[in-house]
Amino acid sequence: MHHLSVNSLERAGLYFTVFLTGAAVMIVELLGTRIIAPFYGASLYVWSSLISVTMIALALGYFIGGYWADRVKQTRLAFIIASAALCILIIPWLTRFVLLATDPLGLRVGAFMSALVLFSPSLTLLGMVGPFAIKLSTLTLEGVGTSVGSIYAASTLGGVAGTLFLGFYLFPRIGSYEILMDLSMALLLLAIAVAFYERKRLRFALIFLPIILGILGINLSLQTIRSDRHVSEIYSGGEFFKILSERESLYGWVRVMDQPARDLRLLTVDASVIGAASISHGENRLAYQDIVQLIPALVPHMKRALLLGQGAGHMAITLKDRYQINTDTLEINPAVAEVATRYFGFMPTGKRIVGDARYEIRRLKGSYDLIIHDCFTGGSEPAYLLTVEALEELRSLLSDQGILLLNFVAFSDEGKNTALASVAKTIAQVFPQQLVFISEPGKDFNDFVFLAANHSINLNTSALRLKQVAWLERRQLAVDKGQGMLLTDDFYPLEQLQLRKAQYYRHTLISWLGANILVR
Repeated sequence: MHHLSVNSLERAGLYFTVFLTGAAVMIVELLGTRIIAPFYGASLYVWSSLISVTMIALALGYFIGGYWADRVKQTRLAFIIASAALCILIIPWLTRFVLLATDPLGLRVGAFMSALVLFSPSLTLLGMVGPFAIKLSTLTLEGVGTSVGSIYAASTLGGVAGTLFLGFYLFPRIGSYEILMDLSMALLLLAIAVAFYERKRLRFALIFLPIILGILGINLSLQTIRSDRHVSEIYSGGEFFKILSERESLYGWVRVMDQPARDLRLLTVDASVIGAASISHGENRLAYQDIVQLIPALVPHMKRALLLGQGAGHMAITLKDRYQINTDTLEINPAVAEVATRYFGFMPTGKRIVGDARYEIRRLKGSYDLIIHDCFTGGSEPAYLLTVEALEELRSLLSDQGILLLNFVAFSDEGKNTALASVAKTIAQVFPQQLVFISEPGKDFNDFVFLAANHSINLNTSALRLKQVAWLERRQLAVDKGQGMLLTDDFYPLEQLQLRKAQYYRHTLISWLGANILVR
């Protein structure tokens, strides 16, 4: 560009450009976790990968952009922005291929490499915008500090706006792929506006107008199917699966699928199974719940229960049918709450609460005779729900004879697994009494059911039959608490401690379902 000065209107246009591209950076970064999570899980490793890739790409973009800006006679902002838009546009079409290609690399390396391949090209190009804008806005050496500060301030404010707009408005209403295409279209429109500023005018506009119209057409077609896809059959992992429902939610990709050969209906969120029932009769097929259904017999006259992590809702149904216990359910994901009713026949027997447990339990009023803490799956775990502080909040909701039941997935390592021992040690910090049961004896990888209370828990003095007592005693496990660490709101490294578990679970799930079924 051959301007000797930058007037107020042109400067405002530059600030607006970096504001929008700053917003685009954050939108791409946050959407990246939503796109990769259904395959690799919404774990700390996926978040770390996306943040690292974003920082690497921006650093590279700043360097390349600065180097190029100093060596060209005419600015190329329109070209850079349009190239970023096209890189964003192809992400949905590359995702399946890239995720399947990186799967052999394992959880951590695979998540990082898939993020690098899918998102670094567009983020690098968006990072190049800042140096060009600084070059255009800096006329004299005396003004360089103000220009640089203003440009990066505008970009940062754009990132804030993009984050809030995405999280508070777009995510609850629009699918990730649609947001990417809308973002691509917005950037192409911005590129055309910048091209006019750079005196390329009509020629540049005519090149990208068909692309914009094409994106608009794809968006219109996607809007008719985004809420809940139709039933489809998929051959994966050597067997046929019937996908009854799949949808994107605020907390992951929710699927309901049938495996007719096993008479099995599954409820999954991302790469984790949170509910299972027979197709023919609808009864629960998760083994650890066989232990759960015996626990009310330990304390007579239970009337009220709280279930954290509703899943398919089988535990609440069992408590009502067998013991006439009314159960309040607390589920963070509205989509899970909905499909539990639609596909698993769950009907609330108490209050149905949708929200985050740490927030909602502070608003509840006790007392509960039984609290079932079942938020820990084979995939990523909300470790902040298993700290001393969280357990103290739950203890305050228990009646005098109440019991806390907590399900935890881990390796046993003969009762010396660090993660398992940490859970036991943390529970012991809050409750004086504790028992631990293993779901399937003989298996190292298992569901572990913790019972905790302020009073003694004696199997032999309960209403259980002798055969049921013997069945539970065979599953009782001694956990070495000395191998663990105390989990607090200040320090809860459970995800790192459970890395081997997460990798094994994911490998098992892919061996069973096949990698194809986990890719959107």
